[in-house]
Amino acid sequence: MSDTPLRMNQKEPLVRISKQAELSDKKRMLLRLGSLLLALVAGGLFLLILGYNPLQIYATMVTGCFRSAMAIQATVKIIIPLLITSLGVTLAFKMRFWNIGAEGQVIMGAIFASYFALFCNTWPHWVLVPVMLIAGMVGGGIWGAIPAFFKVKFGTNETLFTLMLNYIALYLIILLRDGPWADPASPGFPKIARFVKNAQLDKVFGVHIGWIIALVLVVAVFIYLRYTKQGYEISVVGESQATAAYAGMKVQKIVLRTMVLSGAVAGIAGMVQATGSDMTLAEGVANGVGFTAIIVAWLAQLNPLGILLVSSLFGLMEKGSSVVESTFKLSADSSDVLQGIILFFVLAAEFFIRYRFTFRKQRKGGNEA
Repeated sequence: MSDTPLRMNQKEPLVRISKQAELSDKKRMLLRLGSLLLALVAGGLFLLILGYNPLQIYATMVTGCFRSAMAIQATVKIIIPLLITSLGVTLAFKMRFWNIGAEGQVIMGAIFASYFALFCNTWPHWVLVPVMLIAGMVGGGIWGAIPAFFKVKFGTNETLFTLMLNYIALYLIILLRDGPWADPASPGFPKIARFVKNAQLDKVFGVHIGWIIALVLVVAVFIYLRYTKQGYEISVVGESQATAAYAGMKVQKIVLRTMVLSGAVAGIAGMVQATGSDMTLAEGVANGVGFTAIIVAWLAQLNPLGILLVSSLFGLMEKGSSVVESTFKLSADSSDVLQGIILFFVLAAEFFIRYRFTFRKQRKGGNEA
């Protein structure tokens, strides 16, 4: 018996998500501005419920980042690892390789760099710093190459694979901290020794030179993606691997090369954070930056220059929230909720720029289709 009548009687979903028609630049801008205003209103209502003046809170969030030279330096230190890591995941995402493992790649970059900071710290400073930088790239690159290899050889799911590697990297720090790298001067509290000054990054304008490295990487990644043959290959593979293969591109090689590079850039973030900010290898060296970088990269539409802007805004929001916590005695949880509300509306705008809700149409006479 034919199942055609059954199909005809089946109802369409009440709501479907469909691709949005291309919006003009003006409409996209208005949608983003509208989402920001709604975010501020929703956040303001949340603050009113808690008994705070929203205008005071928002003003403090903005001014708190610039109230002193020390505050500005602290804000820049927050932005640096986020900016570098976002550039790293952008390389993979441009290829449609869902690298959710930047957190682990940051950690591995920090571990590799920390080896030289701990055990080769008598080397000349001008030799040690470049070696630590290269070591960080190698550590992150290896951690990026592992899921890429299994993806091209065995077709494994890169999302789960890269996610699981994050936890392996994290527990590797704990293993080193409690074992071979434990600080002998701190027997009662397991930690890794603080790096000597020779193994710390130099400062320029009161901030470690990681900010210079980050700006150089913004330019380098922009040029690499926009003007090089390898960058063009990444875009083609991201659009269609079949098309890339038909054009004679070696897809497996491109995937491996790009993921090594993606992990290497994230590894630089780990090296910079360990040797520039933390001055040691700590369990929280990544501090969730690998996951936040995913949001930053997509909000910036995988544009390195846009990533510079978005990561700066994220850094300002995080620093401003910490100032609000101390000034108004606002709990850290409430501050996180406020950030989440703002981020939710911003992400919603990006969703509606690309997609729309389609509701079930009604037949003539009032019958549902």
